[in-house]
Amino acid sequence: MEFEFGAESDALRARLRELIAEHVPADFLGAFTDDPRDLEVAQAFCRVLARDGLLTMAWPEEYGGRGGSIWEQTVMREEMWAHHEPRGAQYMGVNWVGPAIMKHGTPEQRARFLPPIAAGEVIWCQGFSEPDAGSDLPALRTTATRADGGGWRINGQKCWTSYAGIAQWCFLLARTGGHRRRGITVFLLPVDSPGITVRPIRSMLGPHHLNEVFFDDVAVDDSGVLGEVGEGWAVVRDVLAYERVGISRYARCDRLLQLAPQALADVWDDLPESQVTRWATALLETRGVRLLAYKVLQAQAEGHTDPAVVAAYRVAATLLDQSVAEVLMDLLGSAALGPADPAAAADPADPEHRLARFAAAVEDHWRYAQAATIASGTLEMQRNLIGRTLVRHG
Repeated sequence: MEFEFGAESDALRARLRELIAEHVPADFLGAFTDDPRDLEVAQAFCRVLARDGLLTMAWPEEYGGRGGSIWEQTVMREEMWAHHEPRGAQYMGVNWVGPAIMKHGTPEQRARFLPPIAAGEVIWCQGFSEPDAGSDLPALRTTATRADGGGWRINGQKCWTSYAGIAQWCFLLARTGGHRRRGITVFLLPVDSPGITVRPIRSMLGPHHLNEVFFDDVAVDDSGVLGEVGEGWAVVRDVLAYERVGISRYARCDRLLQLAPQALADVWDDLPESQVTRWATALLETRGVRLLAYKVLQAQAEGHTDPAVVAAYRVAATLLDQSVAEVLMDLLGSAALGPADPAAAADPADPEHRLARFAAAVEDHWRYAQAATIASGTLEMQRNLIGRTLVRHG
C-alpha cells in the first residue's frame, strides 16, 4: 500500500489550511462553546467550503459533490479535526446522514435532503441512545405506531443527543415491531415537530453536546421513513461504519504534540528526559494509529470493510486521544491552570500568549478525550464486537 496521497491531495491540504487561516480565528476551539459567535464562525465556514465545492467534496457529482477520492476525504477529515472541527455539527450530515440517504433513500428523499446538506444550510442530530439503550442500542424502546388515517405516531425518549437544541432535523430510530434488531425503523423528522421537547444536559463538553429529547405523540408521515419499515438495522450498520471512521482523532493529537516544543519554548529545554520520552512515544503511537486508519480506509475503498477492524481502529483511536491528552497536560504542568500574567497573555506578540492559547487547546482536547471511549459506541462494545468476530472465525 502506498501512503503518499499525491499532488492533488497535497494541494487540497494546502488549500484547506489557507481557508482555515483566513476564515477561522486562531483561538477557535470548536463551535459549541458558551460564546454563540463560535457557532456562527462554523456555519459561515461551512458556506465557504460549500461555495468552493469542498464541503461534500467526496460525494458523487449527482448529489452535489465532486466525486473526490476517499483519500481526499481523509485529507478533509484530518485538517478539520486537527483544527477543532470548524465545520461544527455539519460533519454529521456530510459524513453519514447524507451517505445513508444516498444509499437507502427514495429519489424524493434524496432531492429533498441532500442539497441543503451540500450547501451547509442544515444541522442534523442523531436520535439513537436512550436511558436503557445506550451501548445496547437494539434494546431501544421508543415506539412508532400506525396512526389513524396514515402515517406514524412516535412516543419515547432519547438521551445524549448532540446538537438537538440547534438542529433542524433528526435521524431517529424507533421500534415499529419485533424484538431487538428486528422491527427497528429509521425516521427523518423535523426537530420543531409538535410533541418534541429538547432539554439540555449540562456537562464539561459545553453547550449543545448533550440533550434529552422527548417524543409525545409526534406525527410523521410515510415520506419520513428511510429504507424499509422494520429493516432499520441495515441502515444503522452503514451509519455506524461511516461514523466510526469519520473522525480523524489522531490528526488533532499529532498537531498538538508537534506544537508542544514551540509553545513551551524555554520550558521545553528544562523538561526531564522522562517527559520528553513520553512525548516522543506518544507521537510514534499517533503515527501508528494513523496507519491503522489508512488500512481501514483502503479496505473501505476496495469494498470489503471488516466491522471488527473498524472496531479495532476505534479502540486504538479513542485510547490514543486519552493518552495524548494526559501527556500534553503533564507537559504543561502549572501552565495548564492559566497564564501567570493575563495581561501579557492577551498580547499576541508575547510568548505567554502563545503558551496560553496552546494550553487552552490542550485543556479542550483533554475534556473531549474523556468522552472519546463512550461516544459512537463504548469501548466495551467495540471490544465485544472484536471478540465475537474472533470467536466466529475461529
